[in-house]
Amino acid sequence: MKSLFSRLWLSASLAVLLLLFCFWQWQKFNHEYTTQRVQQSLHKELAEHMAHINPLLSQGVTSDAALKEAFHDFMLLGPSFEIYTLDTQGNVIAYDAKEEKIKTPRVDVQFIERFLSGGDLPLVGTDPRGDNQKKIFSATRLLSPTGEHTGYLYVIIGGEIFDSWHTSITEAQAPTNWFVGIIFSAIAALVIFTLLLRYFTSPVRRLAKDVTQVAKQDLNQGLVLPGDYRNSQEIDVLSQHINQLLAEISRQHQEAAAQQKAKHEFLLHLSHDLKTPLTSLLGYIDTWLLLPEEEREAELIEIAANSGRHLQQLLAQLLELAALENGQVTPKATDVSVVELLGDLKQTFAPRAKVQNVELDFTQEQDLQIETDPQLMHRILNNLVDNAIRYTPSGGKISIKLQRHDEHYWLNVSDNGSGMHKHELQALKQLTGKPISFQPKAILPQLGVGLAIVRQLLALLKCQIEIDSSPGKGSSFKIQLS
Repeated sequence: MKSLFSRLWLSASLAVLLLLFCFWQWQKFNHEYTTQRVQQSLHKELAEHMAHINPLLSQGVTSDAALKEAFHDFMLLGPSFEIYTLDTQGNVIAYDAKEEKIKTPRVDVQFIERFLSGGDLPLVGTDPRGDNQKKIFSATRLLSPTGEHTGYLYVIIGGEIFDSWHTSITEAQAPTNWFVGIIFSAIAALVIFTLLLRYFTSPVRRLAKDVTQVAKQDLNQGLVLPGDYRNSQEIDVLSQHINQLLAEISRQHQEAAAQQKAKHEFLLHLSHDLKTPLTSLLGYIDTWLLLPEEEREAELIEIAANSGRHLQQLLAQLLELAALENGQVTPKATDVSVVELLGDLKQTFAPRAKVQNVELDFTQEQDLQIETDPQLMHRILNNLVDNAIRYTPSGGKISIKLQRHDEHYWLNVSDNGSGMHKHELQALKQLTGKPISFQPKAILPQLGVGLAIVRQLLALLKCQIEIDSSPGKGSSFKIQLS
């Protein structure tokens, strides 16, 4: 009984049976009520006519042996009638039946008076031959020649003989009635159930059909149920939730596909970055090994060592990027001196800048205390300066200036190197307020590992950045400090 079909079938069957039972009882009551009203209306003046044609009754006589014979004659003409005379208090006086037949010797006269006063029919009164039974009747007053009220003539319509025949015939017809009733109930239940099932399950069937159509749709184009279910409130709400889930699935699929593509391109770019120093390292070592011992120069080993250090730096940056991607880095903000931060940075890059004949201008006249993570901020500036030295030609200049603009302090890292292309700028500018992974618009392969780390660290520190760069004219990175 857990299926919708079974529950609907059971509910419809019980409802139909209950309705049929109620209808049957109402029909039975209505039939009895109508029959009694018709019979009592037809025989309303029966008692009056009997009293009029009988000499004794017309004289107001209520007790006489001759009345029994008259009653017997009347009952032969109408076997369904039972005739009684009553005194003014309703006590049964004369009747044509054995004495043991009378079980209620007194009749309630208030119903007789209501009948005689023209009350709404049907009216039921006391049945002398029954225990507390009520039956329809006809009645009239019996008056003496002087006009004295001596009693009543009381006629039961549908008496004991009528009840006997009615019960016999009803019992004989009961199996047929029950059989017809059961067959009719079963047919009605099936018809109503079929209509109910078709009506209630129509939106469900349409929804199930539309869900199968979703499987044929393209995830990249978005998934949506094709039908409209506003004629069913519950199914409409369900379809809206399904559409929301389908939209989320489609969005996640598109993001996953874009992330997979970005990762693939990033790995290709990274493999190129790793292959260049590795090839240089192996090439110079092989050259050094092929030369005679007396011709081997230390310069070859130095170049190979530089390539190895470059390769080591790339691998360290890759591990750092992986840690950022996995959320393993948590910023710890403290008060940091900008002068001290830039001083440490200059000491780090001074030897390399001297070798490449690049000027470093990190001098600040004004010191500023900022609240940030000193290690993460140092790594951001370190990667920016490292990238600037790499692409700044001999005789170039790299400067870091503290500037105030729009009530905020900014660090401006600028160089006059090769600059960045538009697509590289677009990738770097797409920052959010938290660390982000490979997303559809985060084109990390175009940034390189160093700038990808910068991008993640800036998002982690929730720092704003403004970038200005043109190919051949250098780059400018402005980082908001406070």
